[in-house]
Amino acid sequence: QVQLVESGGGLVQPGGSLRLSCAASGFSLDYYGIGWFRQAPGKEREGLASISSTDGSSYYADSVKGRFTISSDNAKDTVYLQMNSLKPEDTAVYYCAARYIALGATAQTMGLIPFEFDFWGQGTQVTVSS
Repeated sequence: QVQLVESGGGLVQPGGSLRLSCAASGFSLDYYGIGWFRQAPGKEREGLASISSTDGSSYYADSVKGRFTISSDNAKDTVYLQMNSLKPEDTAVYYCAARYIALGATAQTMGLIPFEFDFWGQGTQVTVSS
């Protein structure tokens, strides 16, 4: 059974940091790219960062570039999202998602369009507030 489980969300003060984890089971990350997304109330789901399993490349949306870092530990089938300098506008439910990618595909070519991702986690709430 294919499953993605996010963890690490919570309440943090502005300027603080959190590290989210996305644990995959039922499939190997070796042939999949992983993306992190978020959705705030009343807003569309937004792509934040992606990582390619084929070459280890990463890609970031402008809204998080320089503050968020995506990384993976394929031995643990886990992808992380390190979030620094958090702002109140980062408050949202954060999701990880997986999509099958061709050999040699980079994170940038993989993209961050939600409907192109095959599997989704249940989400973890991140609240940035003083």
